[in-house]
Formats: sequence, structure tokens, C-alpha cells
Amino acid sequence: MEPPGNDSTAEQIILRWDTTASEDARVRMIFEGDRQEVKRYLQAVDQILRSMNSSSLSDDQSKKVNNAVQIAMARLEDEFRTILIANSTPIETEPINESVSLTPRTTPRTSSCRSESPEKNDCGNGRKDESISRISSASFTDRNERSVTFASCRSMNSIREQDLLPPESISDLRCIAERMIAAGYFRECVQVYGSVRKSVVDGSLKKLGVEKLSIGDIQRLEWEALNAKIGRWIRAAKVCIRVLFASEKKLCKQIFEDLGTTAVDDACFMETVKAPANQLFNFAEAISISRRLPEKLFKILDLHDSLLDLLPDIDDVFDSKPAESIRIQAPEILSRLAEAARGMISEFENAVLREPSMVPVPGGTIHPLTRYVMNYISLISDYKQTLGELIISKPTTGSRHCDSTAPDMDFTDHEGQSPLALHLIWIITLLQFNLEGKSQHYKDNSLAHLFIMNNVHYIVQKIKGSSELREMIGDHYLRTLTRIFRQAATNHQRATWIGVLHCLRDEGLHSTGSFSSGVSKSALRARFKSFNVIFDEVHRTQALWLVPDEQLREELRISILEKLVPAYRSFLGRFRNHISENHIKYTVEDLENAVLDLFEGFAVSQHSRRRSH
Repeated sequence: MEPPGNDSTAEQIILRWDTTASEDARVRMIFEGDRQEVKRYLQAVDQILRSMNSSSLSDDQSKKVNNAVQIAMARLEDEFRTILIANSTPIETEPINESVSLTPRTTPRTSSCRSESPEKNDCGNGRKDESISRISSASFTDRNERSVTFASCRSMNSIREQDLLPPESISDLRCIAERMIAAGYFRECVQVYGSVRKSVVDGSLKKLGVEKLSIGDIQRLEWEALNAKIGRWIRAAKVCIRVLFASEKKLCKQIFEDLGTTAVDDACFMETVKAPANQLFNFAEAISISRRLPEKLFKILDLHDSLLDLLPDIDDVFDSKPAESIRIQAPEILSRLAEAARGMISEFENAVLREPSMVPVPGGTIHPLTRYVMNYISLISDYKQTLGELIISKPTTGSRHCDSTAPDMDFTDHEGQSPLALHLIWIITLLQFNLEGKSQHYKDNSLAHLFIMNNVHYIVQKIKGSSELREMIGDHYLRTLTRIFRQAATNHQRATWIGVLHCLRDEGLHSTGSFSSGVSKSALRARFKSFNVIFDEVHRTQALWLVPDEQLREELRISILEKLVPAYRSFLGRFRNHISENHIKYTVEDLENAVLDLFEGFAVSQHSRRRSH
């Protein structure tokens, strides 16, 4: 570029564009006009800057040159700001958001149900019991304005840079920056650039749903609101790191790289994105140090996985020395999120052990705690890859547990299973322990056994229904649980039917105690009466009891019939000729039909299935 003929000519060109001396200069911008005028002005600035370093200048000449330099720098600063503003619009977030979400760096770690809360993962759960609530408390541009679009993205692994400004604007900005830095106006150039571009980044963050909230503001949010914000943050963070911040870094390099003796591009980049990046990461940091409520676990893990996935990109984007504070912040937050997740597992274990509800559930059906805990465990299994990396020690049990009432457990039978699997087994053990305590609140022992049968059977079915959960729990422990619910079913039958079957014995019905002797009709009448009364009471009460699993209900009925019907048929065959039909209330068929009323959970007419006399 050839300079003007002499310093006087260069000074005149600069003074002609002095905004303090000319109305025309105030309303017109050099870089919006004739390109020849742009060329002449830059040549004049170059000439003045060379003169400034001349040792042959008199004091008067030196003052004039310095004054011209100040006027030129003020003008170039205005031009720089105007070009930036005219060509700066927030990114179009929607197509980018979708694309970034569809092209993750790593394979997704979870199944489709990960985002569901435990209480919503079982259609039969209904409204949570109050006791369970203690565990689970719980546009900047018009359409006509030019905007940066997804079409200008270039994929670079997971980084998706955009061309934020047109090439001609970048060239003009670089020309201006080069002269401002050469004149010693590095700080002014960086400040102007940072202030304009930061406002654009702030606008993009707002469009992405990233709010300006302090750590205190975030920690005071209700969980439902926070839950939604975490989901938005995860989507926004991917766009911010992989597109927004990466593109800003690229723009800084396009304008400032290799200008001056310092890393001007890195300085301008941090001037632009440091505050927005801190705003972005403050949210994750606030979550990582918030109260460790168990219901937060799965969103914490989503946050952890998202940040872990972004770590290589964060290292790439914030790789300079000035960006070190941002670069090291992410792993620190990740570490705190991991610790929070471990703490939430421990809190959940304690909550399962201490869940205090003492009012028996009607009919001995499945307790809301059982549904909640097993749905929670099922969701944990969906996160087994993440939690398998975070959970590295087995549970604390028995006397070593913080709660002296905790059961003891020997893990020697589970050698070879992961620490996470041991924690799941431990949670189920704590659930069983709690359920055993709740069963004691039933006044009827038979109903207490039915309650245990229903709940442990539900646990077994939930494990069998998830291949991942079954693999983690293991067939050995599954067989143990199966034995428990089958033993509870046996105990229920013994407690219920031993009295009924006792009425069908022969002892006490013969006059001399010999089968060949005469039958005592009074004793026989009394025996039939006792049978009818006891069976009627069993029928009346146990029709109200509930076995919600259809297959289990049928198996229980069949088991009862296999014991009751042969005994009754034999008794009836031996003695019906010795007593009036009026004393025989049930035929064998009536008895079979009556048993089919049991465990439906609603009252039936006492004689609805009995034959008409």
C-alpha cells in the first residue's frame, strides 16, 4: 500500500475524518463508503505511525503527529465498533441445537426411560403415599435481518464452527486491529471487540435458555423448576461449547492472530466469552454443591454425562493460558457431580431404611415404598455405565452403618459382582428389612405373610422384567428372593387354613373313639358348624385382601384348593350319611367357587357362590 506523499497530506486526511471537528465525519463511516477512501485513510494512518517513530521530528512536529495518531485511533475505534455491530447477530440456535444433539461424541449411555422419575415409571403406582414424599420431596433479530445460519457450519469432530462474519468484514476489522495494536491501542481494541461480541454471545445464551442466575438463586429453586432447567442446560451447553464458543474463538483468530507481540486473539476471545462461560458453568457448579436429595440423582447423572462428553471439546476450545481458569473448572465440577451422585445413593439407602410409615396398606397389597424403590433401582440400572465408574466401594452394612438399626449382610455370596450391583442388592435388603417391620403392624398374621409375599414377588418380577437389572442382581440373589416370597405364601396358607383343615379331621367324632363305632351326631353337627363358621370368616375377610399379580393369585388359589378340596370331599364322603343335609352348607363345587372369590380386593356376598337349597 503506497502512503500519501508526505506527513502533512496524511495528517489532513486524518483530520478530515475527525468526528469532533466535522458534522460530515460524525454521520458518515469510512468503511461504509468508497473503498478508495478506505485505502487512502489506512495509508495515511500508516504514514503517521511511521512518522511517530522518527527521531528527526521536532517537538512541535511530534505533538502534531501524536495528536493525529489519537484522532486516527479514536476514528478507527468507532469504525471497528460499527463494523462489529453491523455484522453481529446471535446464532440461529434451533437447527444447531438439533444437529449437535443428534451427533454426540460418545454413544448414549441410557435407555429411553432415563428422564422419567421413579414414581412415573410404573403405570400401577398411582399417587405416591405421603410417606414416600419424604424420599422423593421431591429474539434479537427480525426475519429480514441477516443472521448466521446452520448452513455455514463446518464439522470438525464434535466441534461445529460457524463463520460469524462475512470475509470482507473480517478483512476490514483485521486491518483496523493491526493499526490500533501497532499504535499501542491494544487494550482499547480488545475492550471494544469484547464488549460488542460479548453482547452477541449473551443474546445467543438467552435464546438457548441460559439465564443469569447466581449460585444462590439456583439453589433456592424448587426441584420441578430446577429439573426443567437442567434439561435445557444440557442442550444449551453442547451448543455453547461446540458451536458458540468455538466459533467465537475462530473469529478471534481470523481477526487478531499474529498481530502484535502478545496472543491478542486469546485475549480477545476471553474478553468475549469469559463471563458467559462462567455463567454457563455456574449453573452446573450450583447443582453439584446443592443438597443431595435422592430424587435429583438421575438429572445429576445426566448433567455428569453431558459434561464428561464435553470435556475434550472444552479442552480444545479453552486451550490457551488465559483460558486456563475455564478449562480447569469443568473437571472440578465433574468431580463434585460424581461425589454428589455417590452421596445421593447413600442418602437413598438411608431413606429406604428409615421410611417411617406405620399404617398398613389395605388388603396386604404392594406398598408404595416397594414400587418407588424398585422403579428407582430400575432407573439406576439404566445408568449402570456411569454409576459403575463412580461407585467403587461396596456398601457399609450392619454395625458399621451409620444407623444402628440397619441389618447386617455378608457379601461373600456375591463375589465377583460390581460395587454398584452390591449397592442395588443392599437397597433391596434394606427394603425387605423395612417391609418386615411394616408387616408387624397387621393384626392378622396371615395378612402379614400375604403382604410380604406380594411385595417380595413384586421385587422379583421387576428384576426379571429388566435384562440389565437381572444381570446386575444375579440369579443367585434372585433365587433367594424367590424362596422368600414362596415361603411367605406357605406361611400365609398355614396361618389361614390349618384351622379350617383341623375341622375336617376324624378325631372326636366317634362315640368310643374307634372308627368302627358309632358316629356322634352332636359332635358331627358341631364340627360342620365350626367348619362353616371358620370358612365363612376366611371367605369374608380374604375376599377383601388383594393379590394384584394375576398369575400369583391363581397359583395361590390352586394351592389352597389342592389342600382343601380333597380333605373336604373325603370328610363329606365319610360323614354326609350321618347328618342332615341342612347342616351341610357347602358342596365341593361351592367350596371351589368360594375360593375363587379370594384375593380380589373387594367384598362379595357370603353366599354368592353357594348352591341354592
